[in-house]
Amino acid sequence: MIGAIIAGIVIGYIANRLFGGEGKGCLMNFLLGVVGSAFGGWLFSLLNISWGGMIGEIGTGVVGAIVFLWIWNKVF
Repeated sequence: MIGAIIAGIVIGYIANRLFGGEGKGCLMNFLLGVVGSAFGGWLFSLLNISWGGMIGEIGTGVVGAIVFLWIWNKVF
């Protein structure tokens, strides 16, 4: 459980930094990491892409979070 929380925070932080923003704090990074992981998993399953291991899960989450941030900025 602690590992998942830390992974969510790291995923959100990486996505924020790569997207050109700053870190939004642990809670917002965690929420972005969770949403990004779910969205990335869904998106990658549609495209039949599978990454293995912890690095693959983090990569999937980061890609999903960046796509989510891009869509969020276009809509709002």
